[in-house]
Amino acid sequence: MDKHPIVKNDDIQSRIYTIRNVQVMLDSDLAELYGVEVKRLNEQVKRNIERFPQEFSFQLTIEENNVLRSQIVTLENKNHLRFQIGTSKNEQNMRSQFATSTQKGGRRYLPYAFTEQGVAMLSGILKSTKAVQISIQIINAFVAMRRFIASNAEVFQRLDAVERKQLEHNPSLPQS
Repeated sequence: MDKHPIVKNDDIQSRIYTIRNVQVMLDSDLAELYGVEVKRLNEQVKRNIERFPQEFSFQLTIEENNVLRSQIVTLENKNHLRFQIGTSKNEQNMRSQFATSTQKGGRRYLPYAFTEQGVAMLSGILKSTKAVQISIQIINAFVAMRRFIASNAEVFQRLDAVERKQLEHNPSLPQS
């Protein structure tokens, strides 16, 4: 792989979310990274639906979409970006995934989420050199995040235990 990545790793990692206990990327983020319209990306997926079983790609529910939107709004209001475990120092990543369109009033459907395996399949159906290069970078970002989570699992468990104890002793604290 080229020593000069097309997209910064921070930019990719800031677009990885945990939904249904799985790390995923949204169709809008992938389309932006691949340099295609969201509509075109989803059309290609629908034409090749046999390559995208439920464990590779799924459509968010209304509730999942609302939770994700609220996380994004909360993060933008805090002037920094933090999703689940990863953080980003790149302020250009501060943008809404759900910006409304001036022409048609925004999305007309719930977003699709793609797992690491779904991203790998996308490079095959988009059939461009850029798609292959970006997919490799995205998969490497998924792997790096998985390693980070695994290597820090004990720390996260301890933090969770401390938070639970604090909530037991002071129930008036806001729950995350």
